[in-house]
Amino acid sequence: MIRQMATKREATEKSDDDRRADIVPAVGPNLRRLRSRRGLSLERLASRSGVSRAMLSQIELGQSAPTINLLWKIARALDVPFSSLLDRPDEDAPVVLFARDGHLLTNQAGTFTSRALFPADDRRRRAEFYELRLKALGEEQAQPHPPGTTENLVVAAGAVEIQIDGTRHPLAVGDAIVFGGDVPHAYLNTGTTEAVMYLVMTYPGDPS
Repeated sequence: MIRQMATKREATEKSDDDRRADIVPAVGPNLRRLRSRRGLSLERLASRSGVSRAMLSQIELGQSAPTINLLWKIARALDVPFSSLLDRPDEDAPVVLFARDGHLLTNQAGTFTSRALFPADDRRRRAEFYELRLKALGEEQAQPHPPGTTENLVVAAGAVEIQIDGTRHPLAVGDAIVFGGDVPHAYLNTGTTEAVMYLVMTYPGDPS
């Protein structure tokens, strides 16, 4: 009888652990997305929620299975329903990226901006889509990306030159170029108006 009770208790504990582990893939991206939307750093969220920064980071990275109590604390600090941390997004559902919510990356000179046109919370992504803007006569030097990275760029407005490992390739509106991004390269605006480019960057590896 004692053995049967112990076995039942072990099965219950295992099922609880399984349920907690099962929510990890959903909680991490949801927490990261909700925190980013509110402009909260890990430190600020830790201060609001009473959950340590280290634990929040582990949850976002899928390295820790949070307890119900922890999730309640986080949900209250974010002022969101508890379920919003647990919902599994439909991978086939449309994702709208409003221009007003876009985060621009700008170079130090203020002449070059990059805007991500893809959901940033998909860690499995092997391709990225960007809108690039380069002011008149501006120039942006890019460091080599990881080996096997490919850039596919098309010019939507203006006139540019793409310098790849010392060789310049002039492009006009509608022209496109595909090149290995794992060598030194640069974007140069050779015109008198702002240049707009769209870039698809793909990384090596199996997306599965």
